[in-house]
Amino acid sequence: MNNWHRFAPPFLLCASLSQSSGAAEFARALTNEQQRAVGLRVAHPIAAQLPERIEALGLVLDATTLVFDVGEMTVAKAAEHSASAQRVRLHGLYEAGGGASLKMIEAAEAELTKSKAQVELVSARFALHWGPLASMPPGARHEIVAAAATGHCLLVRADLPGRHSLGALPARTVLDVDGIQVPGRVLGALRQSGDVQSAGLLIEVQNAPAGFGPGARVPVALITAARNGLSLPRDALLYDEHGAYVYKQLTPAAGEQKTRYAAVKVTLLGPSGEGWLVDGVDDDDNIVVQGAGVLWSLQEVSSAAADDD
Repeated sequence: MNNWHRFAPPFLLCASLSQSSGAAEFARALTNEQQRAVGLRVAHPIAAQLPERIEALGLVLDATTLVFDVGEMTVAKAAEHSASAQRVRLHGLYEAGGGASLKMIEAAEAELTKSKAQVELVSARFALHWGPLASMPPGARHEIVAAAATGHCLLVRADLPGRHSLGALPARTVLDVDGIQVPGRVLGALRQSGDVQSAGLLIEVQNAPAGFGPGARVPVALITAARNGLSLPRDALLYDEHGAYVYKQLTPAAGEQKTRYAAVKVTLLGPSGEGWLVDGVDDDDNIVVQGAGVLWSLQEVSSAAADDD
């Protein structure tokens, strides 16, 4: 069995728990002998709290790159609109017996298809580079782009070295600019890794100190609200299209000879030591902390057998 199904760097899974339902629907029953054979081990989650301050490295981004990407997307959408209008116009002329041929209509259809493909390309590229801005309403996005273009705000990428995933987003952030604590607003997580190959956040800084601009690298403190959760080792966590989940040992019914395990969805709050702080389980639950991948494999075999039937 491959190790790629484990969650959190370097563990990751892109598997389906169920074709039609969520994680909690699945349960696997094993005898004591089977549990020993596969090395299954359970433990209670440990109560813990997220650190209120996480250190990151900030890079001030060049606003001209953002302006160029926005302009490219605007031009592509305008070209699509023009091609669509031309197609409608030619269809009207053709149906009215005017000066439009079927060949002209086919050419207009091809041009529209090309324009739509270009819009999809530049939109996908913009979302990859500027994810938090791409998900904003157009008005809010325009305000930030205009402010960045005129220098009234800076956009900063904050990298978390050694991290390739994020839990809960920080409530606020502070940049250390020559000893001055400059506040910033977290816009969201970035989809593309930076030069240091780590997870990153996009931060807006308004009215930055004079001389502080694109290319500058400064320490960044990510401030989180005090948040309690339960800590689990990385080997306990898996991931599918519904999100993170763990396997929980169910209370046996009277006379039951096998132990059942059910997949339970959890919310990732953030790294905690060698594991992750999560929400969605209780401190008295028995969670599989060793051998979770075996249960996942058994489930995949069961799903494949059901498909064959």
